[in-house]
Amino acid sequence: MEKKSVGPVKVGVIGLGRFGRLHSLTLAGLAEAELVALVARRQESLDSLARELPGVRGWTSLAKAIDESAAEAWIVACTTASHVAVAKMLLEIGKAVLLEKPIADNLDEARSLAPLVLPDSSNLMIGHIVLFNSEFQQLRDVARRQGPIAYINCVRHRPASIVKDFLGENPLHAAMVHDLYATQVLLDRAEPDHFSSQFHRTGNGDIDLALAQLKWDGGPVASFAASYLTPAGMPPRGFDRTEVFGEGWAARIEPNPRPIEVWDSRASWPLALEIREDPPSGMMAEELRCFCRVVRGSQAVPTGATYTDALQVQRWMEQLVQASP
Repeated sequence: MEKKSVGPVKVGVIGLGRFGRLHSLTLAGLAEAELVALVARRQESLDSLARELPGVRGWTSLAKAIDESAAEAWIVACTTASHVAVAKMLLEIGKAVLLEKPIADNLDEARSLAPLVLPDSSNLMIGHIVLFNSEFQQLRDVARRQGPIAYINCVRHRPASIVKDFLGENPLHAAMVHDLYATQVLLDRAEPDHFSSQFHRTGNGDIDLALAQLKWDGGPVASFAASYLTPAGMPPRGFDRTEVFGEGWAARIEPNPRPIEVWDSRASWPLALEIREDPPSGMMAEELRCFCRVVRGSQAVPTGATYTDALQVQRWMEQLVQASP
């Protein structure tokens, strides 16, 4: 990786979908970062964001963006199918990378990055905003103080429209993955001994519900539900809930939607996720601040965001898919 310097980290963003846009707008307001490059497949995407980020250069060619921008670190928020190829290009030339999860569509492809990742994963941090959610951080602290966990129950439901809008997208990979990472952190990376799962399919054969269970011999049980089932009248990002039980204690968080509701001609939930852009605050801002500290060498990659952590969760997902009847 390039020699670490001082001052704001010069960052580029690759992929300007929903999360790429949020990354870009958040970075533009952080004192720790300087947004110097935007990369998208289509010029229209660059033109649209240019109205909100005047003065930030954009490219439709990653190779040109690397050559012509001063970016020393990159956020990779393009499609999962492109993650490994893009990350390889950046890691090979010594750039630091924040890679949105999952790493890849399959474990073998994810493992192909191994020769390029430093032992401490300081050149490859996995994007996982749930780790930086204030409720989850408080839950983690409570669990550490209260003692051993006996049971974790995670629910993450998303709009039914996703089945049609994103054909073939399994809620296990797109939604449950967040809770698998959170469980990995709560249980300090312990490897489960038992995997089971079930899928519900629509009349067209698309998966709209994934159920899973992990068990640690002599330890806790964790259950997960992730779906594309919420109707249009519910919050636009569905809802999330995590419950944790131990001996003599229990805790629950419901981080999505945030507890603000607005009614006019209809109900709305204006802060579905803990992300505010102006000024930047919440879990994405904290994730990006952490990435900047990692790039500058003042902080280690946190548990749940290393390359090894990502491989462990990717392996869990593959075992859950294989365990489904």
